[in-house]
Amino acid sequence: MTSAAFLADAQSERTLLRAVLALGLGGFSIGTGEFVIMGLLPEVARDIGTSIPQAGHAISAYALGVVVGAPVLAALAAGWRRRVLLMALMAFYAIGNIASALAPDYLSLLGLRLLTGLPHGTYFGVAALVAAALAPPGQRARAVGLVMLGLTGATLVGVPIAAWLGQHFGWRAAFVFVGLIAAAAVLMIRLWVPDMAAAQGASPMRELGALRRRQVWFTLGIAAIGFGGMFCVFSYVKPTLTEVAGLSVGRVPLVLALFGVGMVAGNLVGARLADRALMPTIGGILAYAAVVLAAFSVTAHHPVAASINILLVGTLVAIGPALQIRLMDVAGDAQTLAAALNHSAFNMANALGAWLGGVAIDAGLGWTSTGWVGALLALAGLALFAAAVADGRRMSRGARLA
Repeated sequence: MTSAAFLADAQSERTLLRAVLALGLGGFSIGTGEFVIMGLLPEVARDIGTSIPQAGHAISAYALGVVVGAPVLAALAAGWRRRVLLMALMAFYAIGNIASALAPDYLSLLGLRLLTGLPHGTYFGVAALVAAALAPPGQRARAVGLVMLGLTGATLVGVPIAAWLGQHFGWRAAFVFVGLIAAAAVLMIRLWVPDMAAAQGASPMRELGALRRRQVWFTLGIAAIGFGGMFCVFSYVKPTLTEVAGLSVGRVPLVLALFGVGMVAGNLVGARLADRALMPTIGGILAYAAVVLAAFSVTAHHPVAASINILLVGTLVAIGPALQIRLMDVAGDAQTLAAALNHSAFNMANALGAWLGGVAIDAGLGWTSTGWVGALLALAGLALFAAAVADGRRMSRGARLA
């Protein structure tokens, strides 16, 4: 290698690293803002004069904002330059969180959380496109995984810090903290993310063309259904650990920390596997998920075994970078919308998994039934994956015969 080529490679590596750090900080802010309210619902309810279940609707409002905002903003901003769009989305997120901290009552908090969720999916979708474009050949999923590391890392670092602030200075301080991180991310994106143009000819109508592709729908279905098993178990992990495993309430945060460790590890390992063999990785993780989730129905009766199993449940996020890259591959010239929709699908998985787990528990099947329900969701995702593979082969044969 010549010295000029070596210097060029080193410069490209520095550019990617800086961009990933800036984009990851934005993801860290979003991850912290999304999850911290779950641990502060009693404080929120008491402050705005409502019940804890009603305060929990703020979580649903945010998720609805993600589901709606991802396709709408991705289509409308299809022609924007990537860095400008990322800065605008993160600035919107910063303002939304600081405004949430100022919400005077229940209804205004719901409205502000919905609005704050709007940029979530589009931000991660565009950030993934930028990271993949900057990555060396064969390392796209790893670059996307590093961006997603901000989101998974938030469960280990950002959420505990924000929760501590919320408990000592009021829940509003937690949202101010998130807003300040988002504002810092705007500055870092401006300084460290290259100024990349949107794809030539990008437009809202062209982006909507992604919705005409069967493989896009297959991939979104795998995310929305196959990934729902993780949320099915995790949504009810606290009562399961205390009521079934006999774990004390004081030890539950340690198990939740293990879940966060699993998420970080799964994200990194899953991205590396996806770069080596994308489709086998997706199918393999779905099969692995079915086993891990089914095992929880048994291990939930033993504190140590249940804790280890929860760590393994966290590793199921390994499928995230793989599905993100798959959507880029099958979206054709509608990259922005498809990439953003991945996060709408994951939020639908959250809602579906939590709902089906609740149905099983209310039917009298017990707390451990969430493991079996989660495993069935993973198997349903695996069936969709098999259908996607078969459809892809039919399309390839048709193209060769044409």
